[in-house]
Amino acid sequence: MKIFKVYQSKLFSDKLKSMPKDFKDWIEKVQDQLVSNPYVGKPLGVDWLREKKYGKYRIYYLIYEDIITVFMVNLSEKKDQQKIINTIKLFLEMYKDELMELSKK
Repeated sequence: MKIFKVYQSKLFSDKLKSMPKDFKDWIEKVQDQLVSNPYVGKPLGVDWLREKKYGKYRIYYLIYEDIITVFMVNLSEKKDQQKIINTIKLFLEMYKDELMELSKK
C-alpha cells in the first residue's frame, strides 16, 4: 500500500483560516484519509482531480501518482464550484511548481 504525502497550497491554507472550526476538524480527517486513499473523493472529469464535500463547501485536490503526493489546492462553496474547477485546470502547471517548492522544505 502506498503512503501519500499531503500538502496544502498557500491559497487553500489562507482560505481555511477563515472557515468554521467544524470544517477545519473535518479537513484534518480528510487529510488523514488521503494519506492511504487519495481516490476517495468524486472525480472531476479526470482521475487525478477530485473533490470532497462537507455541507455547502467543497475541497479540491490533485493526485500526483508519480511522486505519491496529494495537493489540496482550493476550496469553495457549491455556488462557485465550476469556476474553481475551471481555474484549477487552467493553472495546473503553477500548482505543480508550488508543490515542488513545498516538497523541498
